[in-house]
Amino acid sequence: MVKKKKKKAEFKKGKSNATFNKKKLKNAILSILYKEPAKTVNYKQISTLLGIGDFESQKLINTVLQELTDDEYLDNISRGRYRLKAKTGTVSGIVELQPQGYAYINSDETERPILVSSKNLKHAMNGDKVRLHVYASRKKHNLEGEVIEVIERAKSVFVGTVQVSQNFAFLITSGKVGFDIFIQRGKLNGVKNGQKAIAEIEEWPDHVRSPFGKIIEVLGDTGDNDAEMHAILAEYDLPHKFPKDVDKAAEKIPLEISEEEYKIRRDMRNIITFTIDPADAKDFDDALSLRKLDNGNWEVGVHIADVTHYVTPNSIIETEAQERATSVYLVDRVIPMLPERLSNGVCSLSPNEDKLCFSAVFELDNNAQLQNEWFGKTVIHSDNRFTYEEAQEIIETKSGKLACEILTLNELATKLREQRFKNGSIAFDRVEVKFNIDEKGKPLSVYFKEAKDSNKLIEEFMLLTNKQVAVKIGDPEKNKTPKTFVYRVHDKPNSDKLISLNTFIQRFGYGIQLSTPASIAGSINNLLNTVKGKKEQNVVETLAIRSMAKAEYSTRNIGHYGLGFNYYTHFTSPIRRYPDMMTHRLLEKYLNGGRSVNEQKFEIICRHSSDMETRAANAERASMKYKQVEFMQDYIGEIYPGVISGITEWGIYVELENKIEGMVPIHELDDDFYIFDEKNYALVGRHKHKIYQLGDDVMVKIWRANLERKQLDFLLVKKEHGIDIEYKKTRKVRNR
Repeated sequence: MVKKKKKKAEFKKGKSNATFNKKKLKNAILSILYKEPAKTVNYKQISTLLGIGDFESQKLINTVLQELTDDEYLDNISRGRYRLKAKTGTVSGIVELQPQGYAYINSDETERPILVSSKNLKHAMNGDKVRLHVYASRKKHNLEGEVIEVIERAKSVFVGTVQVSQNFAFLITSGKVGFDIFIQRGKLNGVKNGQKAIAEIEEWPDHVRSPFGKIIEVLGDTGDNDAEMHAILAEYDLPHKFPKDVDKAAEKIPLEISEEEYKIRRDMRNIITFTIDPADAKDFDDALSLRKLDNGNWEVGVHIADVTHYVTPNSIIETEAQERATSVYLVDRVIPMLPERLSNGVCSLSPNEDKLCFSAVFELDNNAQLQNEWFGKTVIHSDNRFTYEEAQEIIETKSGKLACEILTLNELATKLREQRFKNGSIAFDRVEVKFNIDEKGKPLSVYFKEAKDSNKLIEEFMLLTNKQVAVKIGDPEKNKTPKTFVYRVHDKPNSDKLISLNTFIQRFGYGIQLSTPASIAGSINNLLNTVKGKKEQNVVETLAIRSMAKAEYSTRNIGHYGLGFNYYTHFTSPIRRYPDMMTHRLLEKYLNGGRSVNEQKFEIICRHSSDMETRAANAERASMKYKQVEFMQDYIGEIYPGVISGITEWGIYVELENKIEGMVPIHELDDDFYIFDEKNYALVGRHKHKIYQLGDDVMVKIWRANLERKQLDFLLVKKEHGIDIEYKKTRKVRNR
């Protein structure tokens, strides 16, 4: 008894509330229950066992218990009481396939990923949910395992390049797949040798290396821009066109607004209103209006396209939008969530046209303090469409069309931004890399795009709107009866990654406070401000971002750590995000006195939306990587300066001045045997003790450009006779 009390006290003393995010809590709760499998617990008992006393962390425990139940780790015995499901001696997790063929299995049941060799994967593929045995590893800090069952396939359809032989063919798969697909001659569907195509797996016998499949769609010739972009979409199970019946249904939606609709909405057509969007935008889903009130305050209207007025529940357009969940932004095109007639026509807030909106109208004083708010359906008439560049010129010159309104909104936005950072918001303002592309999709040059005041103006009013909509429904002080809602949540940072970040940045003379979530946010902001303009800026920013959790959608609110908001949702982009459509419907329902909806149903859609957002982001990165490799293949053999941006056991990643990244394979470091020091982000030579570390300056030669794999390989360039080899400055790069 004494030993148990002592152990509990030590555990309690050793843990700080600031260290617990969802991932760590899941591990901790499962560890407790594995020791006593028959034990039934509630959130209060878990709080006591973990030494957690603050209300916010106890709320997070409730959320984690619900998620562990959703993921079938726990049984919900009765209201608020949970028990471990019968343990089988195995764990389950998601496969993360590595380029070398082995995989890591990420499981909530273990603190570290489980290493599985290629021979022990049992045909498991990247993204599959699997069950596996875990056993002692030969390496001290690793877990190793063997897959015994594939619980759920992530996908059965794959994209690649077809190689046709006399009697059969193979689809040489793209991405992290680890196998090719055998295709019989009768199942080629007209594909020619060397073309891009999509194949579906039909069977995979245990004793064969490759699965058997058939070609279901021919994309086109390898190297053709459209074929390559469609292949990237297919790689991530994203569509590149709408079904014909969806397009037909969209064409039937009228552009005209009925007289009845004018009567039941707040008419805001007589107030100065305008949009600010990228120069190439075609879908305008938000507009701002401004007028001065008699009391000296400002009325700011944030008007959002009323998509759910046109897209009705259970319609085929609704079903398609829910499945897609998001628009996808590749390097050279947009694949919209809604058909073009809606996204660029009916719903888009084009200038000089009456449009239906769901609006948030705020009364702000001259210090941007919120005095009053109103949410409801409106009709607006945009007076002007500005590009970000045009609005920025007005801000800088203090003159131009609607200059008074834009300058006033910019002043208010600046004050809102200052308040936000004062309250714990983190400032991740990354430079965006863009390509100038010709009509055939060939990248001509690289340029950098930074957020300026005009971008920040729009950002602040969208953030204010998203926050206040979430507060309206979620805050118990505003809404006494709890109601199911869609939140955009962001968990606390990974404490282990923060410690590693802190250790790494100390070599540059920096440090962050790790005592509380607020101190972490404040010190990260100070760090990001301090490194601006310095050579280590990109590496430090990248590591800081990697230490953060990923934002996602959920009906279970845990707040948004990165923004410093207790309540946050997505409301402002329903043309391109399905969660915003859900938010619109729920807000309208609750404003009209409707009862709360089924949480489980909406949680399932939230998870799907988060998954689709991840796929879309991966596709966007893949398209960017393809264009980077395509651009740099014209510079094979040339030498450039770079900074080590990543260290892995298979090589060194180096970022050039134009932000393009490539890898120096470890087997090309032939002057020593190098060991991967994960803790210090370094490769260390065993004999000569040469160290390559994150943030180091290096010189590299462009060695190979593999478009099929979207892979750029570099070679390190050494010094000769104590003098650096000459290098040519990266060409075709300009700042914007």
